Amino acid sequence: MKDISNNNFIHNTAIIDKGAVLGGGCKIWHWVHICSNSRIGSNVILGQNVFVGNNTIIGNNCKIQNNVSIYSNVILEDDVFCGPSMVFTNIDRPRAFIEKKNQFLNTLVEKGATLGANCTIICGNTIGKYAFIAAGSVVTKNVVPYALMMGVPSKQTGWVSKNGEKLNLPLYGDMKIVCQKYGDKYQLKGNKLIEII
Repeated sequence: MKDISNNNFIHNTAIIDKGAVLGGGCKIWHWVHICSNSRIGSNVILGQNVFVGNNTIIGNNCKIQNNVSIYSNVILEDDVFCGPSMVFTNIDRPRAFIEKKNQFLNTLVEKGATLGANCTIICGNTIGKYAFIAAGSVVTKNVVPYALMMGVPSKQTGWVSKNGEKLNLPLYGDMKIVCQKYGDKYQLKGNKLIEII
């Protein structure tokens, strides 16, 4: 084990390329590779066998579970959870025999979203804040905040609270609800859910 400045734990097998920026309080586990020009916030956990590509941004308090590759042009805002072996792509029509690195598409995962185990996020899409992508789902289009997405391809099946609790709401309407477990309040307006502060 090795410990560097800013109170980070970095396992001896991890590789951090020159030029990568790492915030304080991070835990970097076995066989992680962080490429140069990537920026990682504070209190981030990178599980075993995680790969972080160039030009990747990971916000504060993110948890990336084992066997996840975060490719170039992926941005994770604060508090994002990436489940074990979930997949990001970076080119929408790849070919092994054609160089397409200049065609990487941006993928944005907004604050607090959860990407379940073995799900796939097709590049060029935005996952809205606090959305919940169920395990094994394949996301092929933008996801609105607080949406619960399931299936292949994924479809919205409901709404979740900021704390990940399922909310008993229709997909479309005009109504208010209080999360039974945590007491936070939400309003559904059409096909958008907003938290009432």
